[in-house]
Amino acid sequence: MPHRNDTNYSAIPISSYLELQPSKNDSPKSLHKQKVSFEESGFLGSKDGDHDDDDDFEIDIDNYPLVVVGGNNQGSGVPGAVFNLTTTIIGAGIMALPATMKVLGVVLGIVLIILMGILSEVSVELLVRFSVMLKATSYGEVVQHAMGKPARILSEICIIVNNAGVMVVYLIIMGDVMSGSMHHLGVFDQLMGNGFWDHRKIVVLVVMVVFLAPLCSLDKIDSLSLTSAASVALAVVFVVVAFTIAFIKLVEGRIDTPRMFPDFSSKKAILDLLVVIPIMTNAYVCHFNVQPIYNELQGRSPQKMNRVGRITTILCILVYASTALSGYLLFGNDTESDVLTNFDQDLGIRFSSILNYIVRVGYILHLILVFPVIHFSLRQTVDALVFEGSPPLSESRKRSLGLTAVLLVLIYIGSTMIPNIWTAFKFTGATTAVSLGFIFPSLIALRLSHHGGLSHGEWFLSWLMLVLAVSVSIVGVIGNVYSMQSNS
Repeated sequence: MPHRNDTNYSAIPISSYLELQPSKNDSPKSLHKQKVSFEESGFLGSKDGDHDDDDDFEIDIDNYPLVVVGGNNQGSGVPGAVFNLTTTIIGAGIMALPATMKVLGVVLGIVLIILMGILSEVSVELLVRFSVMLKATSYGEVVQHAMGKPARILSEICIIVNNAGVMVVYLIIMGDVMSGSMHHLGVFDQLMGNGFWDHRKIVVLVVMVVFLAPLCSLDKIDSLSLTSAASVALAVVFVVVAFTIAFIKLVEGRIDTPRMFPDFSSKKAILDLLVVIPIMTNAYVCHFNVQPIYNELQGRSPQKMNRVGRITTILCILVYASTALSGYLLFGNDTESDVLTNFDQDLGIRFSSILNYIVRVGYILHLILVFPVIHFSLRQTVDALVFEGSPPLSESRKRSLGLTAVLLVLIYIGSTMIPNIWTAFKFTGATTAVSLGFIFPSLIALRLSHHGGLSHGEWFLSWLMLVLAVSVSIVGVIGNVYSMQSNS
C-alpha cells in the first residue's frame, strides 16, 4: 500500500513478515480453548495428511494482534543457525568421547553416538513445536506452560548447573593443554620451557580477560554466528587430522586391535560402563539454546528450525563418530579422559610435532569461540531466575555486563577447584544434561499432547525417551557414587 500524507498509517515494509502474537491477557491455559492446528513437522512426519502445507497454525485471530517483526530483514539464516547450534553441541564433550569408546567398545560406542543423536533431534523438534505453539521464548517458559512454575525453576537451575559445569570444563582443558598437567606437557612448556606460564590459574585468567570476556559481553547470540562458524571449522580440522593419522597408522599395521564390545569381566569395568553412558547423553545437549536461536532465525518457522536441527544432528554424528573412533584407535588403552592431553607425544608419523601443535592449539581456539555461546544462555537463564519481571536483558546494558562479570568470576573459581573434566562430565551427564535433553522435552510433549496432536510414533518415542533418561540418570548417579568410593 503506498504511503499517503493525509493518513496516520504507514506502509508495512516489504521485507517484513507478520507474526501472530498472543495478547497480554492471554494465559497459557486458555490456548486450548482456541482453534489451534499445528502442522505435523516432527521427526516421524505427520499424523494426519490433510494439513495445509502453507500454514503452521489456524488460529482465532480475534485475540492475536498482528506484530511486525524483522522490518530490516535482520536475523540469522539457516547456515548461521546451524553453526550456532552445532557450536552449542560440539564443545568439550567431544574430547571425552574417545575415552567412552575405550569403555564401551567400538560397536556399542558407534551405535550409542547415532542413537543419542537421533533421540536428541526428536526431542529438539518436539521442543520447537510446543515452544512455537505456546509462543514461549525460552526453555523455562515452555516448561512452565506444561508443568507449572516450580518445574520452570527446576529447569532453569538445571541449565545453570549444566552450562556452568561445561564452561568450567572448557577452562580446565585450556589450562591442561597450554600449561600442562601432572602427566602431560603443555604447549607453552614445549615451545618456551619453564616459566610463569606453568601456572595454569594465571594462564586461564589471562585467556578469560583478553579473549572470553569481550565475546561474552555481546548481547545477541546472532552476533556470534561468525565465531561459531570458525569454531566449527576448527573442530573439523581436529577431526580430519586425528582421523588421517589413525588411518595412516591403521594401513601401516601399527594400531593394536581395538575392543569391539564392553568388558564385563570385573566390577571396575561394569562401574566404568555405568558412568560413561550418561557422559554420552551429555554430548548432544543443546536444548537450552534452541529458543534463542529460533527467536533470531530469519523468517522463522518450525519447518526451518527443524531443518536446522537435522543438518546439525547429521554433522555432529559424523564429527563425534570420527573423533571417538580415531582417538581410541590412536591411543588405545592409554586414552585419557581429555584426549587432547594425549597429543603431547610422538604420534609415529612424519611432522608429528607440528600436527600435535595444530590439534591442540586449534581446539583451544575452538573452545574459546564456543565459550560465549554457552555463556549466552547461562546469562539469560540467571537473569530470568534472579531478575524475574525486569525488562529484557538486551535493554539493560549495565545489568548484562554486571551478570557477565559475576558469572565469569564464579566459573573461573570453579575451574580452579575441580580436578578434571571426567569428574564434571559424569555428574552433569547423569543429572542436568539428561534432564534438559530428554526428561523435560518428553514431559512437555506428553503433558501438552492434547494441544499438539502427537502421532502414535511420537507418543511412543516420548515415553521411550522419558523411561530411558530416568533409568540412565538413576544408574549413572549410583555408578558415580560407587566409582568414587572404589577410585574407578
